[in-house]
Amino acid sequence: MPDIEITNYLNATPHVVYEALTTQKGLAEVWTRECTVKPEIGFENIFRFGGEEPTSFKITELAADKLVRWRCTASDPEWVETEVFFELVEQSGKTRVTLIHSGWKEMTDFTRWCNYNWGFFLYSLKKYCEEGSGIPFQERTF
Repeated sequence: MPDIEITNYLNATPHVVYEALTTQKGLAEVWTRECTVKPEIGFENIFRFGGEEPTSFKITELAADKLVRWRCTASDPEWVETEVFFELVEQSGKTRVTLIHSGWKEMTDFTRWCNYNWGFFLYSLKKYCEEGSGIPFQERTF
């Protein structure tokens, strides 16, 4: 099964990055303003992107300033039951963020398109953590 794996380096502490990935304020600025988020294991984070059906992720693991893990419960059928996790490691005064989206059944054009979009997600996360504002879905022009 293919996985999407992307790493980026942020000029921010792991705590700042963790907060961005686990709070309503952070994910609304990084991914989509239309979201319901709570940093609690078992909670279903819900994300809305325009007229599409909502995407829901159950939080399965949280390790403060180190790891965030979600399991998709509702979205495009290719996403359901896949896992997305973010590993955070402090390295030379920066935070290395590795995003892994695992459990894909096969490599498809949708998988490749999602790879592009996850890369953009990490860019938005970097902007938010370093500059105070990301590029949520509502502000994207692509």
